[in-house]
Amino acid sequence: MSIQLVIAEKPSVARSIAGVIGADKKQDGYMEGNGYLVSWCIGHLVSLADAGAYDPRFKKWAYNDLPILPQEWQYIIPDEKKKQFDTLRSLMERPDVTGLVCATDAGREGELIFRFVYQMAGCQKPFKRLWISSMEDTAIRDGFANLKPGADYDHLYQSALCRAQADWLVGINATRLFSILYHKTLTVGRVQTPTLKMLVDREAKISGFKKEKYHVVHIAAGGMEAASHRFSAPGEAENLKAACAGAQAVCVSVKREKKTEQPPRLYDLTTLQREANRLFGFTAKQTLDYAQGLYEKKLLTYPRTDSQYLTDDMKPTAESLVSGLWPLLPFAAGLDLSPQFDRVLDSKKVSDHHAIIPTMEFVTKGFDGLTEGEKKLLSLVCCKLLCAVAAPHVYEAVIATFTCAGNEFTARGKTIQTPGWKEIDRRFKASFKTDADEDAPELARELPEIAEGQTFDEVAASVTEHFTTPPNPYTEDTLLSAMERAGAEDMPEDAERQGLGTPATRASILEKLVQMGFVERKGKQLLPTKDGHNLACVLPDMLTSPQLTAQWETELTAIAKGEADPENFMAGIAEMTRTLIALYSQISEDAQQLFQAERVVIGKCPRCGKAVYEGKKNYYCGNRACQFVMWKNDRFFEERGKTFTPKIAAALLKDGKAKIKGLRSLKTGKTYDGTVLLADTGGKYVNYRVERREKN
Repeated sequence: MSIQLVIAEKPSVARSIAGVIGADKKQDGYMEGNGYLVSWCIGHLVSLADAGAYDPRFKKWAYNDLPILPQEWQYIIPDEKKKQFDTLRSLMERPDVTGLVCATDAGREGELIFRFVYQMAGCQKPFKRLWISSMEDTAIRDGFANLKPGADYDHLYQSALCRAQADWLVGINATRLFSILYHKTLTVGRVQTPTLKMLVDREAKISGFKKEKYHVVHIAAGGMEAASHRFSAPGEAENLKAACAGAQAVCVSVKREKKTEQPPRLYDLTTLQREANRLFGFTAKQTLDYAQGLYEKKLLTYPRTDSQYLTDDMKPTAESLVSGLWPLLPFAAGLDLSPQFDRVLDSKKVSDHHAIIPTMEFVTKGFDGLTEGEKKLLSLVCCKLLCAVAAPHVYEAVIATFTCAGNEFTARGKTIQTPGWKEIDRRFKASFKTDADEDAPELARELPEIAEGQTFDEVAASVTEHFTTPPNPYTEDTLLSAMERAGAEDMPEDAERQGLGTPATRASILEKLVQMGFVERKGKQLLPTKDGHNLACVLPDMLTSPQLTAQWETELTAIAKGEADPENFMAGIAEMTRTLIALYSQISEDAQQLFQAERVVIGKCPRCGKAVYEGKKNYYCGNRACQFVMWKNDRFFEERGKTFTPKIAAALLKDGKAKIKGLRSLKTGKTYDGTVLLADTGGKYVNYRVERREKN
């Protein structure tokens, strides 16, 4: 009997697939039945080996060993994943298994995960590709009815492999190079470093901004309010105010223009992450995690997409979804919607996966059992689908110009004619009390009926004071947008994708910068730390240029389409790495101190009078000729159950003694309060003794 082995990316996905195709018998590490074996990877079962695997001397970081450019790439299986890899390999080797189905996530990383396992296991059996955008039962059934030849995705695999190897080359070599030069571990990455540079450049614009004061004169009469241009000199504004007070204003022109705001497009991952950050304060990673969880629960379509359209054949699905969503969304109750589906359908603008939308399974199940974060995100996606098919927002913009005391004043107004999609959006935000409400711009007011030539007597005049404002610090919303657009100005308009990273990787890049201490979150803002600022400033353009990295990302996309040569791409990365190492052989002594932590002074040395600093394991004298040092793990304190804190060390250095509560008796084990003396005899080790015990 011929059996097909299906390999998914995660156990939960494998269970969903197995349930649909009838593999219902549980075995150790896989499921079986109906002519199928269904097993899984656990994320990346096989990874690129670290530098130490190529030569034992690479385990230590040395400038003379750089650049490290593998001729034959090596791979490893982490110890904790070996059991599952062995399970997959033994299933591949079974004589009754005649073919495989790659069912890992339908994207670049999913392709890499499967191919690495397939190659590492030495498998040569034919395989097909399951390519689906939803985990719903119907989507899985349709996917298995239309399996694609594995070779159709060879270019996608080449792109994924180039991305992994390029990141390895830049990451390993640049990280080692700059860590050696600056005596501190400085993690450098092909995408994360240009992202850091964007944050540092924005901070420089903000800190270099010179605030300027200006004044505006306002006139009001008969329900009309209008404002002058800006005055930098307060005296000029006050003079105009005085001239206008009680004078007559004349309307010299009224311009009316009908404007239409088309509905928004559906979500791709980046726009979903941006809006979830702006509205709910979710980080990019939180949004991706919620979306992935909802995808695996079959309530949301595949999240790692860069398309904002549905394919032309999805019109019936979209119609069913929209009609089914109304009862589930309280904010939509009573709305009159005549959906227009054509604007969300365009097969030409869908490459791997269509836009993110809810599933019919969600229409059936609703929000039951979901976390608060999942509910918010799913509601946001539902709202976007309704907005995208709703009527345009139509309004009349009015600009009225007045003269008063020889000066021109302007009033702007807006009259809504068809609320359209904006009414759905307004209701959604009101029902969720989103963060965006706090900083929503004030809407233009409706103006009273005004005609050209109309006069207004007894004008009231006032002056308001304002300041020019610097650019805002990046939030995840605005940084994701900037990452997506990075390098766009240097590329042809028809270039398919510009930017740093991909929708699937941007969240992890931001998280890594925070974890490494180069970026910190302050509310919604992302700010570079001192180390982050220094790192971005000492690295060369080839590592920090968003344009260069965006160009690489475009080449990787071309490789995935079979339009660019993987070998040429990798040769370019290797050449850049060689150039980098050759350019940076040494730096000045001052520069070497750039990343050294500021030393904390604890007190004065009892031997030489110089400053004593806190180190990781001790308190040491800053005078190299002096041997004074107090070790934090000194047995005296450990035996008495006390941590040798900086506070205790400071008291010992200042007064020669420290009062300490809760010392443990070496004889009885009971605790007592006492005074510990610093008994320094000038030898290699410092001694301590308890001077006085106080009863508890």
